[in-house]
Amino acid sequence: GWWNLYRQNGGTIEALAPMEADFGLPQWIFGRSTYAFASEGSFICSYTVLGEQRLARLDTVSSTASKTAPVKLQPIDTPYTDIDEVRAGPGYVVFKGGSPTEPSSIVRLDLATSQAEVLRRSFDPRDDLRRYFSVPETIEFPTANELTSHGFFYAPRNPDFTAPPEEKPPLLVISHGGPTGATTSALSLLIQYWTSRGFGVLDVNYGGSTGYGRDYRRRLNGQWGVVDVEDCTRGALYLAEQGKADRERLIIRGGSAGGYTTLAALAFRDVFRAGASYYGVSDIEALARDTHKFESRYDQTLVGARELYRERSPIYSVDKLTAPVIFFQGSEDKVVPPNQAETMVDALRKKGVPVCYVLFEGEQHGFRRAENIQRALDAELYFYASILLKGLRF
Repeated sequence: GWWNLYRQNGGTIEALAPMEADFGLPQWIFGRSTYAFASEGSFICSYTVLGEQRLARLDTVSSTASKTAPVKLQPIDTPYTDIDEVRAGPGYVVFKGGSPTEPSSIVRLDLATSQAEVLRRSFDPRDDLRRYFSVPETIEFPTANELTSHGFFYAPRNPDFTAPPEEKPPLLVISHGGPTGATTSALSLLIQYWTSRGFGVLDVNYGGSTGYGRDYRRRLNGQWGVVDVEDCTRGALYLAEQGKADRERLIIRGGSAGGYTTLAALAFRDVFRAGASYYGVSDIEALARDTHKFESRYDQTLVGARELYRERSPIYSVDKLTAPVIFFQGSEDKVVPPNQAETMVDALRKKGVPVCYVLFEGEQHGFRRAENIQRALDAELYFYASILLKGLRF
């Protein structure tokens, strides 16, 4: 039931360290590695428990008399909760590591001393900015069919401002892409942008996400547009019931597959006041027809029967969508071409639903240029403010 590590030993297949943890990742991105040999007799690996990664060592030469005895997992203590791209050599391991207070970095760890050296950070947060960082709380919440789903909740944090004691914050629900990937608790300036401006953030690892075992991951098989939407909705309502968010100011955003979940939640649920789709899928039939070769037919596992494609596509349920939406798109996107967003925008405009469309020339599936990323965030914030606050013109 879990992505554990196995080896072939003669004519038998044996689990090296059987446990309820995922040692693997979905293989829709090339070149990822969660383990590497440090010597002929041992290797270093990362594994995921409840959405957080850990590092460990496995000796492949058993010290017991039995050749088939499970190898003991030896945890390696690190401050990182997001560990990926593991590479190793004699006496050391190099990996990409991040934590709620540290950005993703390339780290070299000495296996003899357990001393970690940061070789390069993705960015260097100034010390005076760290006081603004909101540290996530790992949450579990009830969802459909008496199941439990997972996420990270970030409370608003800005030491320069205090909200009125009776006011509950607006909540921004983030639906990750993939959709069988997962979000982590590593420091994200995107999330800190929102929490420093008074928003609570729920980063959802909805059913189908990696890191919670096979049964959890397979919840999405044939249920894309159902399970992910239900979990994002239930998570938002759960936090509102807990008094951590304003029930009347719930917003959802996402990119790629997360953009599809965003649009589906707005079309098929009456919970969110507004949403933002970053290069999101609005027409599953068009995705199946137009997407690139590597991800072709992925939709058949996620949706299943072809007759469900239109039923699950937000573009064919615009009549049900009444909440304002802002769309961001790259002009050279080959994964989700611009026509996906443009068709949806035209339909919403004809219906009279408040909608914005921001096209970035030269950008692809995910924005790379700093000025475009900044422009998109500022536009998204103003869009939400124009809806949630009185006195601003939309």
